[in-house]
Amino acid sequence: MCGIVGVVSNAPVNQLIYDALLLLQHRGQDAAGIVTQQDRKFFMHKAKGMVKDVFRTRNMRALLGNSGLGQVRYPTAGNAFSEEEAQPFYVNAPFGIVLVHNGNLTNAKALKAELFNLDHRHINTESDSEVLLNVLAHEIEVSTRGLPLQPQDIFAAVSRVHQRIKGSYAVICHIAGHGLLAFRDPFGIRPLCIGKGADGTHMVASESVVLEGTSHQFVRDVQPGEAVFIALDGTVHSQQCAVNPQLMPCIFEFVYLARPDSVMDGISVYQARLNLGETLAKRVISTVPPNEIDVVIPIPESSRPSAAQLAQLLGLPYREGFVKNRYVGRTFIMPGQGVRKKSVRQKLNVIASEFKGRNVLLVDDSIVRGTTSKEIVQMARDAGARKVYMASAAPPVRYPNVYGIDMPTSSELVAHNRTVEEVREIIGCDALIYQDVDGMKKAIGALGKNLAGFDASCFDGVYVTGDISSDDIVRLNENRVGAEEGQEDTSRLALPNHAD
Repeated sequence: MCGIVGVVSNAPVNQLIYDALLLLQHRGQDAAGIVTQQDRKFFMHKAKGMVKDVFRTRNMRALLGNSGLGQVRYPTAGNAFSEEEAQPFYVNAPFGIVLVHNGNLTNAKALKAELFNLDHRHINTESDSEVLLNVLAHEIEVSTRGLPLQPQDIFAAVSRVHQRIKGSYAVICHIAGHGLLAFRDPFGIRPLCIGKGADGTHMVASESVVLEGTSHQFVRDVQPGEAVFIALDGTVHSQQCAVNPQLMPCIFEFVYLARPDSVMDGISVYQARLNLGETLAKRVISTVPPNEIDVVIPIPESSRPSAAQLAQLLGLPYREGFVKNRYVGRTFIMPGQGVRKKSVRQKLNVIASEFKGRNVLLVDDSIVRGTTSKEIVQMARDAGARKVYMASAAPPVRYPNVYGIDMPTSSELVAHNRTVEEVREIIGCDALIYQDVDGMKKAIGALGKNLAGFDASCFDGVYVTGDISSDDIVRLNENRVGAEEGQEDTSRLALPNHAD
């Protein structure tokens, strides 16, 4: 997953893009980049690290111009350790184009060969985003054939891009001397929305919270398959560029990825999590009688709305039993899973008085590897809990995600090919309650209009693009950024607080 933003304004945009990236920091902490344009010249700075560490005063002063792009990166493919793969990416022809991308192409390998053999374009990194940029650049070149660039040429190029590439992609790019282009894959798997400021500034971003946090008015979401072109004078052009587009957003955005104060495709993320808590409460009742639970405790941060709603419906006390250290960040090099366990205790402290002598129900947004859950259950027991029950607001994660979320390979998923009872034994809790897939889809789907469904592939194994086989998953996992020796901790507890 990544966070992207693009701006066209009548004033310098460097500080505005920086502020927007801070609001998107939860979507990526490995690298950050900004590019601006002045007099048809691009000014770029990008590096590994958090936004506040990547951009110093001297860097900001060098980012000149009234339009530009930004991205925060959480790598799921390619080389996480390469500065070269930080975004934005740049290609000099035609016109000069820079691009930021959130998502994951599932046919990047075939496209790379195609670009070299047929389009005569060179790809210098392992990033699928560079592949996407070169496909787009080639198609724009074909559309214009040496003539001045017109909006209809851009839309024709995007139409052909949709035909060539597969997977998930929310894209913003800047065409030198012309303006900003934003488009979304035909299923709308990754989010993208448009806003406008009182001064006429146009902004495109991954989440609505970016618009609100920078004093821009939310205008609308970019529709699946749609392309939006914002000229440098502020004129907006848009066109549907896909055949048979369907809105099927990634359901994990609502479960965990997005900030709770965002609204995506008309659905309040906060309300979605409240609804998940409501349906989860019914599942809890069927497994553990409420009178056997003394207290409901969320695992920070994004499970809080679900836990609070569940507690209210069951008539149980809701308490904060874990305190997250907001200042540990991602500074430690953690060699392998053994140290990942240690990292949980570095990032979470228990309030022992909330556990001692009690039967506690811990609520998490989801359980992926199970490593963190196991350690948290043990922390609760060490704090004196009599019984520890665990409830997940999401169903069991049984399948890898191929659309831009760092979901591990099947062998790393604790629920893959295991029963709930087997997972319970691994985690070590006294009872384990999962959300069910249909309940999750109904709870969130009831909040949206024009939905054709969701991409819930990590829960149900149905890949909405229809081009994924078991062999494809094996191949894609070869390019996945994995938990290698010496890699920084990428567990969810390592991420910044969504509530901040």
